[in-house]
Amino acid sequence: MLVRAARYFVVGGVSACFDIGFFYVFAKLLGYNYLVVATVGFALAVLVNYFLSVRFVFKSGVRFSRAHELILIYLVSGVGLLLHLAILYAAVDWLAIELMLSKLGATFGTFLWNFLARHYFVFRDPVAKDSGAASPR
Repeated sequence: MLVRAARYFVVGGVSACFDIGFFYVFAKLLGYNYLVVATVGFALAVLVNYFLSVRFVFKSGVRFSRAHELILIYLVSGVGLLLHLAILYAAVDWLAIELMLSKLGATFGTFLWNFLARHYFVFRDPVAKDSGAASPR
């Protein structure tokens, strides 16, 4: 799992750069509502993350078809999005933390949830489920 976590860290980093860059342009520079921009950017970053994850981190099609996996990724990510938006809203509106710093905190705050949910729920090898260990990529 350590190698998989390291690979996911890189994939998550690329996805986070996409998400943060999108957020910077549309929320910070262009002034669109930060919660709307965060939602759209997060949804797009999930798609980027999925394609990079099945290429470099997880074995696709182990439990579900790719279409089913993508649906599950978005369901799992929905929880991550709610967590992300809650952190972002609290940081910006309650704690008055600068917008981009709040975005970074929200991104890091959801990273662990995203990895664990994908590792144990979406991409878990059905054989490994019975033995309690996930198969390596």
